[in-house]
Amino acid sequence: MAETQSMNRRDFARAVAVATTLTGGQLLAAQKNNGDLRAGLYSITYLGVWYRGEALTLEDVIRRAKQYGYQGVEIDGKRPHGNPLDLTRKRCQELKRYADGQGIEIYAVAANNDLSSPMPEFRESQLLYLRELIRLTADLNAKILRVFLAWPGVTLLPEGGGRYDVAKGVWDFTHREFPIDRTWEWCRAGLKEAAKCAGDSGVTLALQNHAPVIKDYRDALRMIREVDSPHLKACFDTRLEYGKKGDYLLQATRDFGPLQVLSHFGDEYDRLEGKIVPKEDEFLADQVTGLMEIGYNGYLGYELCHPLPRVDGKLPGIDFVDKNVQLAAEYLRDTIAEVKKDRPSRTT
Repeated sequence: MAETQSMNRRDFARAVAVATTLTGGQLLAAQKNNGDLRAGLYSITYLGVWYRGEALTLEDVIRRAKQYGYQGVEIDGKRPHGNPLDLTRKRCQELKRYADGQGIEIYAVAANNDLSSPMPEFRESQLLYLRELIRLTADLNAKILRVFLAWPGVTLLPEGGGRYDVAKGVWDFTHREFPIDRTWEWCRAGLKEAAKCAGDSGVTLALQNHAPVIKDYRDALRMIREVDSPHLKACFDTRLEYGKKGDYLLQATRDFGPLQVLSHFGDEYDRLEGKIVPKEDEFLADQVTGLMEIGYNGYLGYELCHPLPRVDGKLPGIDFVDKNVQLAAEYLRDTIAEVKKDRPSRTT
C-alpha cells in the first residue's frame, strides 16, 4: 500500500457524494449549525474485561446510562452482550422495548471483526459474523454497525483483566509473509461484500480508524472511497490519531465531514476541588469543536476499554467503572458547553 496522503478536493467531493444523501442546501445548513451532540455509553465498558467482577446485563447497562445522564447505548457485538448467537430477533425486540421504556436509544452496535486474515476460511467466517450483526442491528432498529478492517482480539485472564499482546502477536505472525497491499485488498473485498449486505438491511456501516491495517485517519478515508458504497461511512475516534491534537484533529474532522456518523471518547477521571480532571489530555475540546464545525448530529460514545491501574495487586472493582462513567458524562457536557461558549474564536 502506497504511503497515505491527505485527500485532495476532488477525492473529498467524491467521498461526500458516495457517503451522504444530503442535498447541497441541506449540507450547507448542517455545516452552519452547532450540531446535535449526544452522550452515548458503549457497553464494552461493562463487559467484565478490564475490571474485577462480572459483566452487567444489557438491561443493567441501559439503567446505568439513564442513571448517569447518557442518552443512548452502543452494544458491543460479543458475549455476553451482543453476540448474534444469543440476540435472537425476539430478544432484540425485548431489549428495544426496555430501552424505549427507559428513554434510552440503542443507537449502534459494534463489531469486533477482522477481514484481513490470509486464510480465506477465516475471512469467510468473519463475513458471516458481520452478516449476523447486520441482522441484529436491524432488529434493534439501531441503524449503525461500527466495523474494523482488522481487530486482532483480546485475551481474557483467569484472574480477571485482559491482554492485547497475545492476540497482536498472533496477528503479526500470520501477516508477516504478506505485503500490506495484499492485506488491504482482502479487507476491501470483505468490506464491499459487507456493505452490500448492510444496504439490503437498511444498516449503515461505520468504519473506525483503528490499527493495525489503518495507520491514521487518511487510510480510513481511502478505504471508504475505494469501497465506493453509500452504506459505508465513518466512525472517527480522535484518540486513535496518537499524539495528535489541535489543528490536525480539526482538519481530520473536516476531511471526514458528513461521512462521520459515529464518534468515541474515553479516559479516566477524578474530581479535584470541584473540577473534573481527566487522567490524560484526550483533546476532547478539539474533537467537540470539529464535530460542531461540520454540523455533526450524533453520539459521542464513552468507553472505558484499556488495562486499568491495579491497587495492591488487584484490579479495580465496578465502583471504579461507575465513577468514571458518571464523570465522563459530566465532563462531556461541560466540554460541549465550553466549546459552544468559545466557538466563534476557535473556528476559522
